[in-house]
Amino acid sequence: MKVEDWLEKNTFHHSEFWDLRQLVEEKERKGLKISLCIPTLNEEKTIGKEIIIFRSELMERYPLVDEFAVIDSGSTDQTREIAASFGADVYLSSDILPETGFKRGKGENLWKAIHQLEGDIICYVDADISNIHPRFVYGLVAPLIWQDETHYVKAFYDRPLNYSSGIRPSGGGRVTEILVRPLFSLFFPELTGIIQPLSGEYAVRREVLEQIPFPIGYGVETSHLLDVYEKWGLSAFAQTDIDQRVHRNQTTNALGKMSFGILQSFLRRLERFGRLPGIPDMETIYRQFEVEDRDYKQVTHSIVEEERPPMIEIPAYRKKFNRE
Repeated sequence: MKVEDWLEKNTFHHSEFWDLRQLVEEKERKGLKISLCIPTLNEEKTIGKEIIIFRSELMERYPLVDEFAVIDSGSTDQTREIAASFGADVYLSSDILPETGFKRGKGENLWKAIHQLEGDIICYVDADISNIHPRFVYGLVAPLIWQDETHYVKAFYDRPLNYSSGIRPSGGGRVTEILVRPLFSLFFPELTGIIQPLSGEYAVRREVLEQIPFPIGYGVETSHLLDVYEKWGLSAFAQTDIDQRVHRNQTTNALGKMSFGILQSFLRRLERFGRLPGIPDMETIYRQFEVEDRDYKQVTHSIVEEERPPMIEIPAYRKKFNRE
């Protein structure tokens, strides 16, 4: 499938799915169960509002979401207490599949959610969105409800920027534009139609999630796209315009660390897919500099993009979901 054809067929705007009653009816007709997961680590400032809006609009007013859980990495603020007080099911990632151990990272939370939650479709939404709205969920699950051939739906959106041309920005964030999009253009040009590959909001069918590995850190979103594309092709994807997303911006130093982790996962997949064989062992120490007057100090960070295996390989999961 050509990128242009995919864009025309599989790119949506959330307003196309405004009729939530009709969406709920189709979900129930197909016998689908939808789970919503918010991965958290110290998100006490925004988590309460997200839960209030999602529960009131998508569970009580329109029963689109059947299960709503917060999977927490071990917050030291009031994230878990606030989430529980507003009615979300709250789980510590370390308590899920304890026999597999605990690894700190967003990807770990997403992976553990596959076992903990029971939906046929799992929708992931980041916890730091200050302009949260039900469209962050229904805009993503709707293509999966209406189109059986769609398996993985990504969000894309504006970030609030100052611009005077009247032309709406249509790119991703800084790491997308200076790292991921160039890499996709070089090695996977079919995936360049995905406008924001690093978006933290996406909805996926269980039978897809259980078959792909999960980097525990920064590389999880990029790796998902590569693994799903390799196994199911471009036609498995769709994307929905959510209009605008307001969230906290990360520092350039933090984005450097993110890029280092993404590169590890990306290069590992190039080798696995046979596109760049014989890659030498990669360093896992990321080096940055701090300068004060004429004192030049190198700062090092150990960033190892460990990966969890496909969930289908975990005995407890196979037993719970009758995958024996």
